[in-house]
Amino acid sequence: MEKRHITSIVSQYFGKFASYEFPEKYQKFINDYYVKFMGVDMSEFDEASSYKTLNKLFTRELKKPRSFSDDSKDFISPCDSWISEVGDINDTDALQIKGMRYDTQNVLGENFTQEEKDIIKNGQFINFYLSPKDYHHFHIPCDLKVIKAVHIPGKFYPVNIKSLKIRVNLFVENERVVILCETAQKKRFYMVLVSALNVGVIKINFAPQIQTNADATKSQVYNFGNIKLKKGDELGCFEMGSTIVILAEKDMLELTIKQNDNVKFGQTIARCL
Repeated sequence: MEKRHITSIVSQYFGKFASYEFPEKYQKFINDYYVKFMGVDMSEFDEASSYKTLNKLFTRELKKPRSFSDDSKDFISPCDSWISEVGDINDTDALQIKGMRYDTQNVLGENFTQEEKDIIKNGQFINFYLSPKDYHHFHIPCDLKVIKAVHIPGKFYPVNIKSLKIRVNLFVENERVVILCETAQKKRFYMVLVSALNVGVIKINFAPQIQTNADATKSQVYNFGNIKLKKGDELGCFEMGSTIVILAEKDMLELTIKQNDNVKFGQTIARCL
């Protein structure tokens, strides 16, 4: 049986610590220290001391829903994040970070057909980096239909800038959930939810059967075909920071963002063509 990588084990143990409910005064100290150390903006959330565990603070929910464009062609950011890279896919190659390319077909794994993979040739990509201070829930960027999802077990290397610069094929090596979607304009794209060190779990709301950072060592395929989700709906959450990669069909998006932009969930970042 294939052994799990040490980063997976470390992340699982950190998840246990983060989910443990300490006595109130100790939990308050942990939460307050985390907020101060990470520079977390709590203006849209409850007081840090109100969260019973560190994990509940990580996965905090907005007190008030955010507004976003109701234009069906406006494509919104699925999360609060920093755009580490964005641009065109060169045949099948996209940028992990400036000067470091990866093959998008390898990111998608072995459980999509060649025809499904080829839809993003010469398309576009967006890399969203969610830091530990960010709001960790992620949402639907446009009205869409979910076709298929694949959970690919892997490693849990950090996905911060230092790691992106030195570790080739980081998005290929790390555990991830790959979701194939279809827009109202009948264009297809992938949302790739990438795990990272200390991200114990990726929760997918419409598919709670997908269990990440578990004991699985083989990919699991989930065919849906007709699950319809609305723009702005919550798709799920990371337990701590991580990365989302969008890989889109050619001529699907007219991008209005650039590398190094900081974006918020609900912000319009492209137009659907």
